[in-house]
Amino acid sequence: MAKGAAKTDQDKALSLFARSGYASRGIVYLLIGGLAALAAFGQGGQTKGSRGALERLLMAPGGSVLLGAVAIGLLGYATWRLIQAVRDTDHHGTDTKGIVIRSGLMVSAITHILLAYFAANLIFHFAASSGDSGGGSQGAATELMKLPFGQWLVGAVGLAIIGAGIAHGIKGWKAQFDRHFDMPLSTQQWAYPICRFGLATRGLAFVLVGSFFIIAAYQFKPDEAGGLAEVFSTLRSQAFGRWLLAFVAIGLFSFGLYSLLEAVYRRVNPSS
Repeated sequence: MAKGAAKTDQDKALSLFARSGYASRGIVYLLIGGLAALAAFGQGGQTKGSRGALERLLMAPGGSVLLGAVAIGLLGYATWRLIQAVRDTDHHGTDTKGIVIRSGLMVSAITHILLAYFAANLIFHFAASSGDSGGGSQGAATELMKLPFGQWLVGAVGLAIIGAGIAHGIKGWKAQFDRHFDMPLSTQQWAYPICRFGLATRGLAFVLVGSFFIIAAYQFKPDEAGGLAEVFSTLRSQAFGRWLLAFVAIGLFSFGLYSLLEAVYRRVNPSS
């Protein structure tokens, strides 16, 4: 009984940690989307990526406390992603598709560990002055280029990101997130359109980021790699760029709301 009770307590703690992670990811995307939307409509916002959003949060009243909570949450999200990948809590299986999905979960864990580390560094003033996500993408591409077959590795990363973007789009289009939610029908009626739009828009952003990596690999120029900040910049430079930027910004804001809904309604079963 004692062993079972300890396991239950551990699962409750992991579940709480995971939900705080979904909430933290939601806050980051609300900031990214909200700031970009303000910029699109000329209201003084900024088109920043994840790191830029965290820097902006630090400037808010009580920013250090808020950023510390988000950093802990991001670490919780990374821990949950790691559990999902290793324990296969969502039952993806061990076939080719399942291994690809679980590998993506592992990459997500690493990405959010790095983001949590960046947030912690910001609190203690160790971070670099530039906070846009492009610096991180360009730095990663630069390091990969130094390795044997580095050009091919950068291209492979680009293809993987594009694949993740397409998967997001399919997940949103088919509302595949439904099987992981315990959400009242009355809530679904207004929440599901937001979730689908948010996932599809994040998928589009991933496809663009992956394309930047492929261009960087093809041209052997790691500076061509980019993140969300470069996505915003590219969209803004197009015809009707202001409206394209607003569309994607609202979509990423919607993804932030989707993450907050996950924090409340997603099934989180660490031992399943």
